[in-house]
Amino acid sequence: MKKRLAFTFAIVCTLIIAGCGNGGNNNSAVNDSANNTQKETAAPAATTAPAKNVTIKMFQFKVEIAEQLNALAEEYEKETGVKVEVETHGGGEDYGALLKAEIASGSEPEIFNNGGYTALVPYMDRATDLSGEAWVKDLIPTSKVPATVDGKLYGMPMNVEGYGLIYNKALFEKAGITEEPKTLPQLKEVAAKLKAAGITPFEATNEWWSMGIHLVNVGLANQPDPKKFIEDVKAGTETIKGNAVFKQWLDLVDVIFDNAQDNKMTTDYATQVADFASGKAAMMLQGNWTQGDIDKIDPALNLGILPLPISDKEGTILVGVPNNYVVNSKSEHPEEAKAFLNWLVTSETGKQYLTKEFKFIPAETNIETKAADIGQVAVAVQEKSAAALGWNWDMFPDGVTQGFGAAMQEYLGGKLSHDQLLEKLDKAVQDIVKQ
Repeated sequence: MKKRLAFTFAIVCTLIIAGCGNGGNNNSAVNDSANNTQKETAAPAATTAPAKNVTIKMFQFKVEIAEQLNALAEEYEKETGVKVEVETHGGGEDYGALLKAEIASGSEPEIFNNGGYTALVPYMDRATDLSGEAWVKDLIPTSKVPATVDGKLYGMPMNVEGYGLIYNKALFEKAGITEEPKTLPQLKEVAAKLKAAGITPFEATNEWWSMGIHLVNVGLANQPDPKKFIEDVKAGTETIKGNAVFKQWLDLVDVIFDNAQDNKMTTDYATQVADFASGKAAMMLQGNWTQGDIDKIDPALNLGILPLPISDKEGTILVGVPNNYVVNSKSEHPEEAKAFLNWLVTSETGKQYLTKEFKFIPAETNIETKAADIGQVAVAVQEKSAAALGWNWDMFPDGVTQGFGAAMQEYLGGKLSHDQLLEKLDKAVQDIVKQ
């Protein structure tokens, strides 16, 4: 069941909303860049295969594909003779801080992950212009926006992802739930029915990034103009505390936290996914990137994805480009790194890994996807993508989302009131902006 053409149209609409929605989620430089990308000339031929006996290093954060990436590296070495060393830091680790430490130590990985927007600024002296690479012509146009500066593309979009409330359809059926909840009142009713049936409604996690990035973004994305709101909060002319949308957002947070498992304060990401896949809870706030780990435990689970509503209005899932592969111009082998990225999205081996092994929704329009390859959650993301909201956290400077996460951890542990949580979210912004 091929979804490529339908999804390409839907995701273009979605990312246009994410990039421009109600005033746009991008800074002015990136908006100009998005316009400039429409004027690209034909791309030259693909980067030629590098010489053998070369080693390139990839410093990456996606823990859920670490094993598969290592296998892919072995395949690449077999085909080209070039060795790819993959170093993975993610989950509970602070990837951004570790990348800075890696570079400060004198190590210059050929390829590293970066979210784009504000997060790209500190690395512009290293980021290589990839605008002329052959694969650029095949990208979903707006997937270029986060890593585009002054009309030049400084990163390969890793993939397209979406998140919401992944749910176990069998547990919903056991509790007598026949319709997907779309509004917050409906979600509360579902939680009550699950509890009455002896089923834990939510499997939560204590991970700072899940709460500080994905959950806080729900409040950001639902703003009438997310970009303007974020810029105003950074400027100190607007605050999260007192904001009407964030006041509603607190209700969603409480529904999840108050109806989660007892040991939520000690549940890391791996445990959250494993427990959900084992049927210990009916829902978890995560995205299609969890499919591979879920399948390792129970590939027969019947899954879907629900929106994240904050009121009696229908909620949405959140869709965006999770990260970009940046080629480091200060590394020893940037040309070989570009050749590897080109192989990743053009070779049959690379494309099979992207879809079947990584279970990615590709950012390239020429890579076809099948439900059997990318998984049920990704298919559900595709189906709900047309109305999705975008990802906004990379518009904050590094350190802000970590502050968000620390505040959310305190709230998860019952140490903060509503007002104290919102005050700490504001403080997390100002502590970094005023440095």
